[in-house]
Amino acid sequence: MKRSISVAWQDPMPLAEAARSLSGLDFLRAVRDGRLPPAPIQQLIGMKLAEVEPGRAVWELVPAEQHYNPIGVAHAGIAATLLDSAMACAVHSTLPAGKGYTTLEFKVNLVRGVTLKSGLVRAVAQVVHAGKSTATAEGRLEDASGTLYAHASTTCIILG
Repeated sequence: MKRSISVAWQDPMPLAEAARSLSGLDFLRAVRDGRLPPAPIQQLIGMKLAEVEPGRAVWELVPAEQHYNPIGVAHAGIAATLLDSAMACAVHSTLPAGKGYTTLEFKVNLVRGVTLKSGLVRAVAQVVHAGKSTATAEGRLEDASGTLYAHASTTCIILG
């Protein structure tokens, strides 16, 4: 049986402009609370910013068949996307208006496959170091019972 999904999103440029005009924390809270539209990647994958506070961010996703690779588990890119988003947003939450960032590098360790049976998974990330030109963060991808699926670290470059 053929399955399909339909994805709709808004122009991401107004969102990017808002990111430059607000502090990172205010921007992310506006996205979380729906006062700003979700980014296209959120719509495409089905992930949601669930929590944000200074130096910490949590993204959630319920795995579905469209996330699967040919061997019957969610593609590693799903775990990587959730963790990259959580770690980068943890960094973003520490930045004042007018400062930006981008991921310089990240590493993901996958410890078990994410499947439909995993249920809701959460990428929980915390800043480790927030400097003038770089910041580092760590993240964990876990299910509701705290079972670890992946862990990661990142370095972000601070811009502006």
